[in-house]
Amino acid sequence: MDLQELVRPEPTSIPRRIGRVTLGVALAGAGITHLTVAREEFRAQVPAWFPVDEDVTVLASGVVEIVLGGSLVALSRWKVAVGLVVAAFFVVIFPGNVGQWLERKDGFGLDTDAKRFVRLFFQPALVALALWSTGAFAALRCAARR
Repeated sequence: MDLQELVRPEPTSIPRRIGRVTLGVALAGAGITHLTVAREEFRAQVPAWFPVDEDVTVLASGVVEIVLGGSLVALSRWKVAVGLVVAAFFVVIFPGNVGQWLERKDGFGLDTDAKRFVRLFFQPALVALALWSTGAFAALRCAARR
């Protein structure tokens, strides 16, 4: 994939734009709550084996979410590149969700094994939304054909 495929200035469909902006606002909002009202809840998603202090991890991931959310909203010219980075971010934080399930940590109303397990299936949906709404799926398919 070359730089031209990562920078796609052509217009997108309204549903994709709505998906991209909604995901961006949700990410930025989640990032803000990482830094403020939900810090303790987000600490439950940091696995015990992760080598960085829980609070530092929550604060850092909150800042990253704010930047990524803002990028989804504001950097429409770079939407494919941003979509790939956001999808990668969702993959990178997935072990935290698995850790919350395996370690039976409560947080955000996920107070049973079943609820924590079901939550695991939302992460692939977020990856797909990031790739679809930014046109990254199409760019990846186009690059794979070559």
